[in-house]
Amino acid sequence: MSDYDLVIRGGTVVDGSGADRFKADVAVKDGTIVRVGTIDGKGAQEIDATGRIVTPGFVDVHTHYDGQVTWETRLLPSSNHGVTTVIGGNCGVGFAPCRPEDRGALISVMEGVEDIPEIVMTTGIPWNWETFPEYLETLANRQYDIDIGMQVPHSPIRVYVMGERGVKREDSTEEDRREMRAIVKTAIEAGAIGVTTSRSWAHRAKTGDLAPSIYCADEEVVQLAAGLKDAKGGVFQLVPEHPADSSGDLGLIERIAEVSERPVSFTLMEIPYHPQVWRDYVAGIDAMQAKGLEVNAQVAPRTVGFYMGLELTLNPITTRPSYIEIADKPLAERVQIMRDPAFKAKILAEEPIQHPQALYNIATQSVHKMSELGTPPTYFPNPDDLLGARAEREGTTPLSLAYDLLLEDDGHNILFLASANYETKTDGPVREMMTHPHAAVALGDGGAHYGFVCDAGYPSFVLTYWTRQAAPEQRLSLEWAINAMSHRPAAMIGMDDRGLIAEGKKADINIIDYDHMTLHKPEVVYDLPAGGRRLWQKVDGFDATIVNGVVTQRHGKPTGALPGRLVRGTGYVGANA
Repeated sequence: MSDYDLVIRGGTVVDGSGADRFKADVAVKDGTIVRVGTIDGKGAQEIDATGRIVTPGFVDVHTHYDGQVTWETRLLPSSNHGVTTVIGGNCGVGFAPCRPEDRGALISVMEGVEDIPEIVMTTGIPWNWETFPEYLETLANRQYDIDIGMQVPHSPIRVYVMGERGVKREDSTEEDRREMRAIVKTAIEAGAIGVTTSRSWAHRAKTGDLAPSIYCADEEVVQLAAGLKDAKGGVFQLVPEHPADSSGDLGLIERIAEVSERPVSFTLMEIPYHPQVWRDYVAGIDAMQAKGLEVNAQVAPRTVGFYMGLELTLNPITTRPSYIEIADKPLAERVQIMRDPAFKAKILAEEPIQHPQALYNIATQSVHKMSELGTPPTYFPNPDDLLGARAEREGTTPLSLAYDLLLEDDGHNILFLASANYETKTDGPVREMMTHPHAAVALGDGGAHYGFVCDAGYPSFVLTYWTRQAAPEQRLSLEWAINAMSHRPAAMIGMDDRGLIAEGKKADINIIDYDHMTLHKPEVVYDLPAGGRRLWQKVDGFDATIVNGVVTQRHGKPTGALPGRLVRGTGYVGANA
């Protein structure tokens, strides 16, 4: 008879609290860590962690698995990077609540904002819900390789209440706002983690139209916050507009925190068009915290940018007429056509066609700012390696150079356009933002941006870059890194049962071969519904990932176990309410 379900022996525990590492065994029973120390008893399963670090599972509070969780059980690419809990419904976009007649509108928004192909969603999503509580019940009846939590998003709420008026971004009435407030309350009581919205001009449907929540009246947003107060639970997440004058955003964030009386977090980045405005937001956080308001930042630990290639959503010639004519041909055929010097000359001479997504036009026409992603991937490229500088040295144009690079590796090569967290061409602002005492590392965006972003592997990047590869004066301790990706984000959303290696905490654990951890270049796989494409990123070094006391990954390979479940939030009232 075994004393424990699982014993991890001889590892170096980095417990997630930020405290110094220590040698210890860890014992698990019934999904809970029951002992940390020297353990004499036996486990039904034992893992030798000698020479390895033992950490809590990582918590990514910013993902978009809202659709993927309805058709898939493995939440790649998050779950193969040590993430054991993900939170969806961010940025005010998602699929619930939704009336049948509005499904097309929400799909269009998700296709534009989050780069999820329409056919993937129409094929994969079962739509066996209308209200948000019904959506949660759908997820509660499914099994996953990691835990999931969902927030109720503003745009679907708006469309559910206002119909076509909401899609067209007409002003809401007081009655509309009361109904939105009630929907938030009901969703939180059903177990939603929180409510979310976006103010970003870049969040647009595939038509180029702004997402329904963008630029709506502040009072409408405040009524969503009031729904949290009514429910006495949940958190509020938003993407600010990030204008040069931050006072409007910060004023709204403060009102949300005051009215909701709940924690608020928002995306914080170094924005190219206002590269120093992030400092104003940091000062605003400090001022609100001083008033007793729980306001925090979500910070990406590396440059945020677009991957570009012939297999991906965008590349530097995506909007050139001659490329559009061949864009649907198989990759090998396109590469063969593009290798004809006459075809290249024709492409280079053409004017691009304007895409309805303004951000796509900006991205594809910023060729001089692109770089080769490389192997291993380079997320803070040296300015001399940008295509503009390379082309000048080589006596050519950035577009001509990019064209040739796209053809390397038989058309699989990837270019990278840094779009945020890189304007100063250093890693300094990122380090300063993410080490702020009221910030957590996040923004993996798993489940979205299938064809031009792959940030869900950020935990592996933090461990390989920030604790090992960064310049010595910029490096961060392993203890800091684990805390920033486990306990801190879990606490930010009220999940106090996880994020620590400690007795009584949930047995979500990573065993990591830290010294040999290697992050690989993203690659394209075709495993979504209808053969849809997505980027994912491999990493070496995770000996094991454990969720709810069950081993789900061993040496980078899934065990087939699906112990992950829907996690309901702090406002959940249960079936007897």
